[in-house]
Amino acid sequence: MLNKIFAWWNGATIGTLFTIAKRGRYVGTDEVGNKYYEAKDNSSYDGRKRRWVVYEGYAEASKVSADWHGWLRYTFDLPPTEEPLPRRAWEKDHLPNFTGTPMAWRPQGSLAAEAKRPAATGDYQAWTPE
Repeated sequence: MLNKIFAWWNGATIGTLFTIAKRGRYVGTDEVGNKYYEAKDNSSYDGRKRRWVVYEGYAEASKVSADWHGWLRYTFDLPPTEEPLPRRAWEKDHLPNFTGTPMAWRPQGSLAAEAKRPAATGDYQAWTPE
């Protein structure tokens, strides 16, 4: 219960959930579990209904897929639950940005990976001043 009151980085707090229930209309959920909402009234400065996302788990903007991002930024009028984007054969599945997380890619020899550097290959010749 205390997690819902104070831990905003782990999902929506109780105050946020109360405001969403009062002012928002549920639109849909993506494959990661993020929930998308739209305002019940035209409360935005430009007369459009505000749109927002409540992240599942840690709040990371790169967890929003391209189709939902387009809906959030008013590129598409209908949400992906009503009119999904057509998938091309060459498109890969959406992956969030793992930079700075334990799941980030670490190349061989990186101190963050295994803390072991590979042995020198002998193709290096040190510079010496003449």
